[in-house]
Amino acid sequence: MKHFPAKFYVLWLGILVPLLGCNSVPQQTSSSPPASVAGSPSATAIASPSDRPAPTQPPTPAQTISAKGIGAAQFGMTLGEVKQALGPETSFKVESPYIVDFDAIAVQQGKETLFYILYPAVTQLADTDKFEILLTDNPQFQTAEGVGPGMALQQAETIYGQATLSYHTANESREYVKFAQQPADRIHFRPQTQDKAQFAGIYPSPTQEYNETQAFAPDAALKTVEILCPAQNCLKP
Repeated sequence: MKHFPAKFYVLWLGILVPLLGCNSVPQQTSSSPPASVAGSPSATAIASPSDRPAPTQPPTPAQTISAKGIGAAQFGMTLGEVKQALGPETSFKVESPYIVDFDAIAVQQGKETLFYILYPAVTQLADTDKFEILLTDNPQFQTAEGVGPGMALQQAETIYGQATLSYHTANESREYVKFAQQPADRIHFRPQTQDKAQFAGIYPSPTQEYNETQAFAPDAALKTVEILCPAQNCLKP
């Protein structure tokens, strides 16, 4: 099994530590959208929250997001085993670079990307290797409670409780959402607004190196869901 270099765990811990230990902040209203920030990075478009109906039944196993994986890709499997599980109609396209310090394998059926398998940019992921980071922006994938990409953040709050949004300037200012009744610590949600503003959250001024808020734009929705499973530790009971 190939393990990620230590520097990449430092990178991801920069994401996860603030999320797992968010301090409470004063309750703020979410009735006013944040000002759009010039030069905001491009991002995948999200479905309009009004187009995403409330979940009526759990997703099928092939469409489930959990702490153990996304659909057919379950932690502990090798890349080759995922290819075998999804069959010849599925393609695996390398995207390099994907984000800073990481490349990805886009798992696709036809023109649709199901999910991404991320790995350090300085390495290659062979069929015999196990993976440790998964990400999806595909609305057909949901948690057991029906939460997934494209869902309005306000609706997700009705399922998982109050949302706390945060970002850290040392982590490319990537914004994340943690819920009061988070389904699992290693499942991480990223938000986005319809106009793709830099942040979905409404943050107090002046901003700091680490920033968090419970106020967000009314059109904020979930953009992606990421799962991190470092080595074999996350598979332990």
